[in-house]
Amino acid sequence: MMVGIAGTPGTGKSAVGDVLARRGRRIVRVAETIAPFVLAEGDGVREVDEEAWAAAFPPVDGYVEGGLSQFLPCDRLVILRCRPDVLRARLETRGYSPAKIAENVEAEALDVVLFEALEHHPPESLLEVETTARSAEETADLVEAFADGRLAPSHGSFDFSGFLAGPP
Repeated sequence: MMVGIAGTPGTGKSAVGDVLARRGRRIVRVAETIAPFVLAEGDGVREVDEEAWAAAFPPVDGYVEGGLSQFLPCDRLVILRCRPDVLRARLETRGYSPAKIAENVEAEALDVVLFEALEHHPPESLLEVETTARSAEETADLVEAFADGRLAPSHGSFDFSGFLAGPP
């Protein structure tokens, strides 16, 4: 079974993937598979031919972690979510540019990854997990429970649109 772990940058995908790898789970990192499909690169941004990449991606019995995994034909997909103000702080710590931070915070507030996922996956294969105050270990527990069928699918319960207005 191929289980994707998707989300906006800073939501915890890599950290959860690291936990799952330490637990002996097979992890494929999206970042290690896209090089042949990069169309352009610059200013910290990579433009990827998502359709060609997804079509060429071999099925995996395990977890596929990283941005763009929502475009893969996963059996189940977990979308990690984070409150935009906390996401902003995480991305600032990583040294993202103000423009890149604003773009990612807006994408999180607008549910961009969820909508992309719904274009490629039936709702019953999706789980959104809020990572704002949850450790990578706790999140990995939920990811495994969903992959094993012990946790029901769920999406659409987060509304971060109030963060679009900005400060008063």
